[in-house]
Amino acid sequence: MQTPQIPTPPELPQLPEQVIIHSPSPWVTMPPQVTALIALGFFAACAVILFPLMRAIARRIEGRSTGGDPALHEELDQLRGRLAEIEALQHRVMELEERVDFAERLLAQRREPERLPRP
Repeated sequence: MQTPQIPTPPELPQLPEQVIIHSPSPWVTMPPQVTALIALGFFAACAVILFPLMRAIARRIEGRSTGGDPALHEELDQLRGRLAEIEALQHRVMELEERVDFAERLLAQRREPERLPRP
């Protein structure tokens, strides 16, 4: 039995050496004003997008919801009413203190009547 002979492959042609071209970075070829404008636009877009998100997260952490508990609002209104009453009473007490001070000053200025000699 005969085995077929495998032909030898042809030699590869010589390829020229690849020339690597380094292109400069975009921020080097663009004017600095354009780069600054792009950066400013990026930060503005982030602020516009992230501000409502951060505010919602802060409300959630704080425990405040958008609607709120009606019983809590009612209790808060009652406490505010009581605080207004206490402030009015505090004003009244200050007026009474002034009156008492005035009366004490009048009593302190009053002379004792001269005593009559005993016969």
